[in-house]
Amino acid sequence: MNIPANLKYSKEHEWIRVEGDEAYIGITDFAQSELGDIVYVEVETVGDEVEKDEIFGTIEAVKTVSDLYMPVTGEVLELNELLESEPEVVNEDPYGKGWMVKIKIVDSDQLDELLDAEAYKALIS
Repeated sequence: MNIPANLKYSKEHEWIRVEGDEAYIGITDFAQSELGDIVYVEVETVGDEVEKDEIFGTIEAVKTVSDLYMPVTGEVLELNELLESEPEVVNEDPYGKGWMVKIKIVDSDQLDELLDAEAYKALIS
């Protein structure tokens, strides 16, 4: 199971990669493997400020639909447009090309509440 040390993680299996006051968010390798073949990603919150732990979209796999939860409060700046035509890239590269949204972080103190790689590994073990 791939759990990069440079990311932060939520208990709902989202990851966040911070770049200044912006961040990229996706689902973890564990989450995509549990979901199975991903067929659709829906995010209708672009331009909205989404509070920490609120739903920012959904992800649909062959057998299930799951909500996507915002790990920190932020304004959704961008949806990964690649996912519209190739949602399976989330299965293939969850931490790279499979990112879901780019946000502007509203409260950077909330990052301290997230899990590091070791704590996330313990959560899923």
